[in-house]
Amino acid sequence: MDKINADHRFEQLNLQLPPAPKPLGVYKLFLIVDNKVYVSGHGAINSDGSFIVGRVGLDLNVEEAKQAAQQVGLAIIATLKANLGSLNRIKRVIKVFGMVNVSHDFERHPYIINGCSELFAHIWGEENGIGVRSAVGMSSLPDNIPVEIEAVFELND
Repeated sequence: MDKINADHRFEQLNLQLPPAPKPLGVYKLFLIVDNKVYVSGHGAINSDGSFIVGRVGLDLNVEEAKQAAQQVGLAIIATLKANLGSLNRIKRVIKVFGMVNVSHDFERHPYIINGCSELFAHIWGEENGIGVRSAVGMSSLPDNIPVEIEAVFELND
């Protein structure tokens, strides 16, 4: 396969990026160590900068929550573009850690986080866009957001 043009693939998806978020505490949203990019936990941000809120299984159904996870992926993409300039600088997704704000009886956490994972697979392809992953349920998340995701990426040489 030819070298992946992640910027072009993202443009073809016709999705709108939310504004790149700012830290809401004492931490960095983005950090490069050696050839790895670490992205702190991001929430579900709409294109107007507002947060999606609600607990999955109570306030949001599974499809709404999966869409919220895609919005988290878009927020991560916005952070990558703001700091790297181009998605083409990313070689591969290494790890995605997804947390879902759920009712006590909800069990479909992996399905929700697929909203983000599928986005990354479209952008970097199935080989490089799918990394290792965890998807867990939480009794709450900051500001009642439905999904929070952090990720690690490998940079191109």
